[in-house]
Amino acid sequence: MKKWMSTLALLLPLGASANEGMWQPHQLPALADELKALGLEMDANSMTDLTAFPMNAVINFGGCTASFVSPKGLLVTNHHCGYGAIQYHSTEEDNILETGFLAKTLADEKLPVPGYKIWITESITPVTDQVVGAVDPALTGAAYAEAIDGRTKALVAECEAEPNTRCDVYNFHHGAQYFLIKELEIKDVRLSYTPALSVGKYGGDIDNWMWPRHTGDFAFFRAYVGPDGKPAEYSEDNVPYTPKRFLKVSAAGLSDGDFVMVAGYPGRTNRYRTAEEVQTYFETVYPQAKVLREELIDLIKTHSEPGSNARIKYEGTLAGLANYAKNYQSMIEGYAKTGMLAAKQQEQDALLAWIRGEGDRAAKYGDVMNQLDRLVAEEWAHAEKDLILGYLRYNQMTNVAQRLYRLANEKQKPDLERESGYQERDWDGIKAGLERMDRRFDAEVDKMILHHLLLRYAALPASEREPVLDRVFGLGAEVDADKLKTKLDSMYATTELTDAEARLAWFDKAPEAFEQSNDPFIRFAVANYDTVMANEKKEKDLAGQLMKVRPDYMAAIIAFNQSQGHPVYADANSSLRLTYGTVGGYSPQDGLVATPFTTMEGLAKKATGVVPFDAPTKQLELIAEGRFGEFADKAVGSVPVNFLSNLDTTGGNSGSPTLNGRAELVGLLFDGVYESITGDWAYNPELNRSIHVDSRYMLWVMKYLDGAENLLDEMEIVD
Repeated sequence: MKKWMSTLALLLPLGASANEGMWQPHQLPALADELKALGLEMDANSMTDLTAFPMNAVINFGGCTASFVSPKGLLVTNHHCGYGAIQYHSTEEDNILETGFLAKTLADEKLPVPGYKIWITESITPVTDQVVGAVDPALTGAAYAEAIDGRTKALVAECEAEPNTRCDVYNFHHGAQYFLIKELEIKDVRLSYTPALSVGKYGGDIDNWMWPRHTGDFAFFRAYVGPDGKPAEYSEDNVPYTPKRFLKVSAAGLSDGDFVMVAGYPGRTNRYRTAEEVQTYFETVYPQAKVLREELIDLIKTHSEPGSNARIKYEGTLAGLANYAKNYQSMIEGYAKTGMLAAKQQEQDALLAWIRGEGDRAAKYGDVMNQLDRLVAEEWAHAEKDLILGYLRYNQMTNVAQRLYRLANEKQKPDLERESGYQERDWDGIKAGLERMDRRFDAEVDKMILHHLLLRYAALPASEREPVLDRVFGLGAEVDADKLKTKLDSMYATTELTDAEARLAWFDKAPEAFEQSNDPFIRFAVANYDTVMANEKKEKDLAGQLMKVRPDYMAAIIAFNQSQGHPVYADANSSLRLTYGTVGGYSPQDGLVATPFTTMEGLAKKATGVVPFDAPTKQLELIAEGRFGEFADKAVGSVPVNFLSNLDTTGGNSGSPTLNGRAELVGLLFDGVYESITGDWAYNPELNRSIHVDSRYMLWVMKYLDGAENLLDEMEIVD
C-alpha cells in the first residue's frame, strides 16, 4: 500500500475538462496553462500559498464558506449560511429574519451566537506516512480503525499546542492519503448586515435548486479579536480583526463566457463509489430520507404558527429539511432519467476488465471489488432502522441527554483516548450548543417529533427493534399513539433539561450523578448507553475493514484513470478546494435553453406580494423607475441578479467567493440547478451548473435598497 501511496502523492491531474474537478491547492500549478488560457491573470503557482492572496481571504464558515472583503474584518457569505445566527437574534417582537438588519456602527452589531466561529486555513501538510505508515498493517476491523484514530488525534494534539489553532487530519481518496490541516480559529463573530427575507430568500423553497433564480443570498458578519490582535472570546474590549488579505469587490461584473473560479470548502461528493452503493443510495436511502424529511416539515408546521416564537425557533431546521428533501427528489428523478446505474456499472466493468489485463494488476486488485461489495451490503443491511434512529437527532431531549451522559463517561479517560467529539478541544462547542438550545427548541414541537419517530420505529419488524427503546417508551407489539403521547407528556413535564441553567449544570457531573437521576430523559440515556456502545463497536469494526479495502479500490481507480488520460481529483471532504470554468447557460431539456443571467425586471415579474415572492415595495418601485445606478449592465440591459457557470461545486461551497481572472469578487456561489444535483455522484458537463448571486446586485441592494453606505465605504469596490 505504501508503495502506491508515494506515487499518489505526486499525482497530477490528467485530461481535466475546464469545468470538472474540485482541486487541492497543491495541484493548481499543473493546471496553470489551462487556467491561463481560460482567463486567469495571476500566477497559478502563487495560489498554492495559503498565507497569500487570494487563498488567505477565504474562510471556513462552519459548513459553508465566506471571505474577507475589508481590512476591518468584514466578511460576506450566503444569507442561508448565516440563517442560524439571524434566526438566533430574531424574536416574535423583533423578527430580523423577516425584516433584515443593518448595523450602522460597530456598536450596533449583534453579539456573537454561542459557538459561532470561523477558521482560516494556514497550512496543509501531507501526513500519510505518520498515519497509515505508523499503524501495524496486521491489525483489522475496530483495532485498525482505532489505531488510525489514535494517530490522527496525536497529530492534532501536537498541532493544537499552538494557541488559537484548530487542526484536523483529513483523508483523501477514501484513506489513500492523509493531510494535516491547520486553521486559525476566530471566536468572536458578529452579525453586521442581512437583507430582508424577501431579498435573501426570495423564491423560497419553490425556487430552491431552480433556474431562473432571483435571490439576494448574501449576509455580512464581522470578525473580532482581542486588543492584542489575537483571537479571543467575546469581550466589549475586542476590536475588528485585520485580515492578512481581503478581496476587492467588482462593480464591473461579468459577461457570458468569462472565466470564473471559486475557492471554498465543498462538503461531500461520491464520484468514486461502486455500482452497489449507487443503487443502495438512490433506490433505498434517498427515497426513505426524503419521506422522513417531508413528514418532519409537516409536523413542525402543524405545531407552530407562522411568525410565532416556536416557528422562528425552527425556521433554520425547516430550511435544512426542505433543502435536502428537494435535493433527494432531484437525485431520485435524475437517477431514473439519466441511466446512472447502468453508466456506473459500465465504468466498473471497464475497471474490472483492466484489472484482469496485463501485468500484476490482477494480483494487486483482483478481489477488491468483491470485498467492497460485501462490506457495503453489510453497511446498509438495516437501512430503514438506521435512518429512523438517525433522524432522532432532530429530537433535542433524547439527543442532549445522551450527549451529556456520553461526555460524562468520556471524561473518565485520558484525553487522547476519548471518542472524537468529546475531547477537551470539543467541550466549548458542546457547551455552546447547550447555551443556544433555547433559541432553537420548543417543548411541544420537540415532543411531537419524538412521538412521530417512535411510531415510525415501532412499525419496524420485531427483529429490527431495540429492547431498550421498547422498554423506556412502553412500546409493545401494538402501539397506542395516544398512550405514547401521554407517556411523553409526562416525560416532558418532569424533565429539567428544558431549562438552560439545569442543562449546563449536567455538563460537569460524573456518571454516578446520571445513574442516580430520576430525570426521565437522563434515565433513558443511561439505559440506552450499553446499546449505543455495542452498536458503535460494530460500526467501528466495519469501518476498520472499509478503511483497508477502500484505499486499494481507489488505487485501482486512480491507476486505471491515469492509463485512460482521465482527471484524477479527490472527492470533496470539506477541505479547501478550487474549481474553475466559465459563465454560461445550458439546455435543461430538449427545446429549452437557459441564458446565464437573470435581471431585476425578471425579479419584478415574479412578484406576487405573497411569500416567497413578496419583493419589498421599495425594490419594486426602484425597478419600475429604472433606478439601477452604476450597477446596470448594458449588455444585459439591467442589473444582473443571478448568473450561471459550469463550475464543479457542491454543498459547503455555499457562500464561496466567485472570482474573476484577477481574483476580484464578482459574486457568491449559493446553489446549483435541479439537473446538476446528481453531480455529487457523476459529473455531467452538459447539465452541471452552479448558481451565483451577482456582485452588482449585492452592491445595488446595499446602496439603493438598504442604505448600507457604511459597509460600502470600508470595502474596496473596483470598476
